[in-house]
Amino acid sequence: MTCKLSLATLSDVARTAAIPGYDRASLKAGIVHFGVGNFHRAHQAIYLDDLFNAGTDHDWAIVGAGVLPSDAAMREKLAAQDFLTTVVEQDNNKTAARVTAPMIDILPVGDAAAIIARLADPEIRIVSMTITEGGYFIDASGTFNPAHPAIAADGENPNAPKTVFGLIVAGLKARKDKGIGPFTVMSCDNIPHNGIVTANAVVGTAALSDPAFADWIRANVAFPNAMVDRITPATSQREIDFLRDNFQIEDSWPVYCEEFKQWVLEDKFTAGRPALEKVGVTFVADVTPYEHMKIRILNGGHAAIAYPAALMDIHFVHDSMEDPLICAFLAKLEKDEIIPIVPPVPNTSLTDYFALIEHRLLNPKIADTIPRLAQDGSNRQPKFILPSTLDNLSQGRDVVGLALVSALWCRYFAGKTDSGKDIVFNDASAERLHAAALKAKDDPSAFLVFDDIFGEVAKSELFRKRFGHALKTLWEKGTRETLQLYLDGKLAV
Repeated sequence: MTCKLSLATLSDVARTAAIPGYDRASLKAGIVHFGVGNFHRAHQAIYLDDLFNAGTDHDWAIVGAGVLPSDAAMREKLAAQDFLTTVVEQDNNKTAARVTAPMIDILPVGDAAAIIARLADPEIRIVSMTITEGGYFIDASGTFNPAHPAIAADGENPNAPKTVFGLIVAGLKARKDKGIGPFTVMSCDNIPHNGIVTANAVVGTAALSDPAFADWIRANVAFPNAMVDRITPATSQREIDFLRDNFQIEDSWPVYCEEFKQWVLEDKFTAGRPALEKVGVTFVADVTPYEHMKIRILNGGHAAIAYPAALMDIHFVHDSMEDPLICAFLAKLEKDEIIPIVPPVPNTSLTDYFALIEHRLLNPKIADTIPRLAQDGSNRQPKFILPSTLDNLSQGRDVVGLALVSALWCRYFAGKTDSGKDIVFNDASAERLHAAALKAKDDPSAFLVFDDIFGEVAKSELFRKRFGHALKTLWEKGTRETLQLYLDGKLAV
C-alpha cells in the first residue's frame, strides 16, 4: 500500500525509506535559496539534512525562492507535501531512498515584496542559488552584461525587481536601511569562480540605480567561490512511478542522484555559517584548483560526449559510455587535451579523478540522459569546453579533439541526427545557432561568428582550421567514422 508523502505520513514512509531524525518543527530559517531544483535538493539540502540529523545547527533551515514559472510549479508540488523531498541515491549495486526535510517554506514566486521582506529578516544569514549556468547574464569571457533587458529593467525599477540579482540587491538595501548586517551570497552553480561571477552580477545590478550602494556591497558582502558536484538527472514520470512501485511512496517531484557527492567551499562568510565540515564539505582558502578540475574534466567530459551520442541516436549517458567509440573518444580527449592543462589539485590525482568519472558515467541506474547534457550548450560550451581550448592554444598545443567537440556541437545544431531523425533543441540561442549551423555546412566560419560564445578562440587560425576540417569530415563521413579517424590520429590535416 502506497502513502502520499507528508509530515503526517513519515512513520509509514519509514517502512521503506530513511526519514529525518529531527523534529522539523524545531528548525528555524537561516538560508534563502533561489532555484529549488533537483540539484539543490540532491546536494546542498542533503548536506544540511545530514547536519540536522547530527543534532546541530537547526537554525540554518532553508526557505526556497524563485523567479521562473518552473519555480512556481515546484512550489505548488512541494507545498502539497510539506516541502519534503524523497531523494533516491543509486549506485551500481545500491538503491536507497531517504526523505529530507531541511526546507520549511518556499516564498510566492513573483511576489517581490514578500521575497525582499524575507531577505531583510535578520535570521537570514546566507542567500544561496542554483540558477543554472545561463542565469548569470554573462558572456563567453564571464563578464556580466548590465545591458541585458531583464537587468536593465531592474536597474530602472530597483524597488520592484524581477531577477534574482535585483531581488538580492533590494534585500541588502532593506537590511542596510534597517541597520541589519548583510548576508553572505553563495552560488552553488557550475561556473568558474562562481563567487566572483555572482559578486559582479549583484554589484553590477546595484550600480545601475545606486553606484554608492554597489561600492558598499563590494566592500561588505562575502561571495565565496565553490565547487559542487553530483550527477542529478531530471525527474520524469518514470522516476515518480519507480518510487511508488518500489518504495510505496507517492512524491510529486522526487530526486534521483548518484551516491557520490562533493562540495568544496571557500570559508568566507559575512554572518556565520552552518558547520558543514562535520558532514563532508571541504573548506579551503582557494577553491580554484578544485573547480578547474571538476568543470573541465567532468563538465567538459559531459559536453564532449553529449553531441556525438545525440548524433548517433543514443539517449542515455551510460549507453553512450558503453559505446567503444565514444568511451575511447572521451578518454583520448581527456588524456591529450584536457587533463594536461588542468593545474595541480592538492592531494588529488587527476588520472584517478577521471577514472572515477568514467565509473560514474557508466552507472545505469542514474539513467541520466543525453538530451540533458546537450541542453543549453550556448552557455555551457564557453564555460566547460572553450576555456580548455584557449589554454591549449595559448600554450602552443594542438586542439584536434577540442575542435572536434565544437564541430560536433555545430553538426548537432544542423537539426538532424546521422540517421535523419529530428533533433529537439533546448537552448535559448537555438534559433541563431541552427541558422548558423546550416550555413556552416558549406562555410564552417559561419558558426564561429558568435563572440559571446567563442571569444578569442575563434581568432585562432589553428582552431579554425581544425574546426573546419572536423565539421567537413562529420558531414562527409558521419559521426562514427569521424570519431574513429580521431582515435587513429588521422583527423588532423
